[in-house]
Amino acid sequence: MIGKPKNRRKQSERSGKSLWAKLPKLNWKRIGMTVVSLAGVSAAAGVILWSLDKPIDKVMVAGRFARVSAADVERAVKQQVRAVGLVSVDLDTVRRAIEQIPWVDSVTVQRAWPHGLAVVVTEQVAAARWRQSGLLNTRGELFVADARHVPLELAQLSGPDGTETDVAKHYLAWQGRVAEAGMRITAIRYDARGAWEFDLGNGVTVRLGRRQCDDHFERFMSTAVKVVSQRASDIEYVDMRYTNGFAIGWRGSTTVARHADEVDPQHG
Repeated sequence: MIGKPKNRRKQSERSGKSLWAKLPKLNWKRIGMTVVSLAGVSAAAGVILWSLDKPIDKVMVAGRFARVSAADVERAVKQQVRAVGLVSVDLDTVRRAIEQIPWVDSVTVQRAWPHGLAVVVTEQVAAARWRQSGLLNTRGELFVADARHVPLELAQLSGPDGTETDVAKHYLAWQGRVAEAGMRITAIRYDARGAWEFDLGNGVTVRLGRRQCDDHFERFMSTAVKVVSQRASDIEYVDMRYTNGFAIGWRGSTTVARHADEVDPQHG
């Protein structure tokens, strides 16, 4: 009983030696050559990149420009690439610099071998005015807070600070419906109390109130828009703040309610 563990230990030692013997012998000479080869490839790649990293001396700008100048774009690019080459230039940095130019909406920048950059610029599209001199794009974003030249044909929207996007979304939704009736919205006002009203191009003001303004707008389109289109010159305003129906304020006359109950105090 005492000798058996020794025999097992010897068998284990012999088994371990046999396993090591079966492993392939490392060819350190070949490994060394491989490491040297990889180092050579890395060095060669570095030389190639260095040879390609030439100064950028050509900027190709493309886009449909009405407000943005191609010269301003090129100037913004050159300010970012003075000390870098075509390989080392940070394209995101160049893109962000161009996006700071007024009226620029989006930009793509690509390398144009062997020593140039290709820039494609998309201009902002002004959908409406914000207050007196701000401009909103089609996403409802205020992209110019104080424009020098404001297109007066754009609708004028107004509201408390931070409501630009919400007011613009209502305008874009309502304008499409109003256009189907042969009219257009020239202004939307959203006041500090939360009340909505808009002006039509024919001089009529439509009052929607504070709550359920979209429902009131739909009721205007289904019940009152026909009267407005037929007698716009006689109408000063249309009040949709009633629980049922609407009221018309005639020019130089008193208000006449059409199938209207009392004004809902929650919507006034």
